[in-house]
Amino acid sequence: MSKHIKIGDTLPSFSLPNQDNQLVDIIELKKGKNLVLYFYPKDDTTVCTKEACSFRNNYDQFLRYDCTVVGISKDSPQSHVAFAQKHNLPFPLLSDVDNKVRNLLGVPRDLLGLLSGRYTYVIDKKDVVVAIINDHLNASKHISQSLKALEDEQRINQ
Repeated sequence: MSKHIKIGDTLPSFSLPNQDNQLVDIIELKKGKNLVLYFYPKDDTTVCTKEACSFRNNYDQFLRYDCTVVGISKDSPQSHVAFAQKHNLPFPLLSDVDNKVRNLLGVPRDLLGLLSGRYTYVIDKKDVVVAIINDHLNASKHISQSLKALEDEQRINQ
């Protein structure tokens, strides 16, 4: 049984292939930066595309908070590369085909367990989870609440 990661927990280390099929170590990728790690159900579906494009459209704001954005779904690296290119996504998409990381973090399923959950985790520079956003149908909420959490974190650490 997997444990559900919660606010205050330390992000465990994991590695997954990105859209270029290169293995990415999340802690190495993070390198002392803030991290927004968002899990989504499927490439090129309506809400998932809206969410990815919203992260893209607000990417400069995330960079201002010294933040790396990473998307994770069960899709293959080949699916991710097409999705990233089609929508000009400036951040990596990681492929969790066997749900290894979903299970490691205990990312719940949504809509009566029918779909992979849409969860976003905001992790600070010390690798601690400072916010968790869960809204399956309102993708824009993930972006606005992630930015708010980063703003709050910056204010606390000034």
